[in-house]
Amino acid sequence: MPVNSSRRGFLKSAALGTAAASVAGCGGADSAATPEGGMDKLDIGIIALTDCSPFVIAHEKGFFKKYGIESTIKKQASWAAVRDSLSSGDIQCTHMLIGMPFASTMGLGGAPKKPMIIPWIANRNGQAITLAQKYSGKVGADPKPLKAFVDEAKAKDPLTFAMTFPPGTHAMWLRYWLAAGGIQPGGANGEGADIKLITIPPPQMVQNMKLGKMDGFCVGEPWNARSINENIGFTATTTQEIWKDHPEKVAAFTKEFADKNPKVVKNALKALHEASVWLDDMKNRPEQCEIVSKTTYINCEPPTILARLQGTYDYGDGRKTQDPNYMIFSDRNCNYPQPAYGKWWLTQLRRWGFTDGAPDYEGVVKEVMRPDIYEEAMSEIGYKHGGKDDSAIKFSDGVTFDPKGDMEKYAKGFAISALKG
Repeated sequence: MPVNSSRRGFLKSAALGTAAASVAGCGGADSAATPEGGMDKLDIGIIALTDCSPFVIAHEKGFFKKYGIESTIKKQASWAAVRDSLSSGDIQCTHMLIGMPFASTMGLGGAPKKPMIIPWIANRNGQAITLAQKYSGKVGADPKPLKAFVDEAKAKDPLTFAMTFPPGTHAMWLRYWLAAGGIQPGGANGEGADIKLITIPPPQMVQNMKLGKMDGFCVGEPWNARSINENIGFTATTTQEIWKDHPEKVAAFTKEFADKNPKVVKNALKALHEASVWLDDMKNRPEQCEIVSKTTYINCEPPTILARLQGTYDYGDGRKTQDPNYMIFSDRNCNYPQPAYGKWWLTQLRRWGFTDGAPDYEGVVKEVMRPDIYEEAMSEIGYKHGGKDDSAIKFSDGVTFDPKGDMEKYAKGFAISALKG
């Protein structure tokens, strides 16, 4: 949907979505279900991205209130600010990149060591790698053609790419994609790189590319779509093309808070569950966009957010598709905190030199990924989830990850890496 679409038409669609939600019975909170006694206060951090939606919807639609939580949404300036606010206790729950609780628990990438847990995966799919318009028609989903441009620029002024946080999802998708094209993205500190890899907060990506400060970036929506609408960049590939149904953001808590407040954590997950089910009713997505587009949340035009949430992808270089693997929030056992995903993350932190030597793959994953909390919370509301999944995962470069296999062998099996020790 183009940016200049009729707002009146959009609001009409949103109203229809609201009506449908009411019929479906998954809308606002049931005050009768609110626990007796006082409300538990929960300050929740978000970043201005489409996938903050479960937290915002749980707040706006009263699902947190339904489960006895007085919620406050606190928009953060950067992922580093999110980490620091959670560590300090300024927020107690947050929208967070799946790699961040691992980095904080292990004290990697300059993060102060602070154990954090993941009892909930907030969404899957829906991110993308954007390249500057000058590469349009020359580079697509296959990164190999990009190598010639990288090699040409390397001796003079290396090409610059941006991600949102060093051990986060966008950094790993970008590194994986570049390496699959024969390009060395460098180690954790940039050593040995063929390119410059910089950190930029998500809402600042488009403006920085507009100013000519980068050749490409990986970020969540709606900023990839925004770059196309402003004729600044195009989508080279979506992250679901790299790994179908990959985990993305999570609901994170410090281990300390979760240990002291188990009931609050479980109630938060119950509220997020209801919000996520509401979100995956496609009739509700226009209303979702109207809510999360507000200045206090994403601060972006609703139509720009909506199109890719409906699977409508205009890549900006002539390619258009109706992608069935759009961003999901509840479907396909989305929310279960799979230990397999934690293992894969540790192999990539190992691959890119964030760890000195092999990490304790089993031990760290058991500490951070908490399916036990998820299962208990879902059991209390009678929700039957899909459970643990140890299936092999195939990536776009043809490499398969077996979560039951040898993690260290997998981490060392890539032709391009930055292994330390």
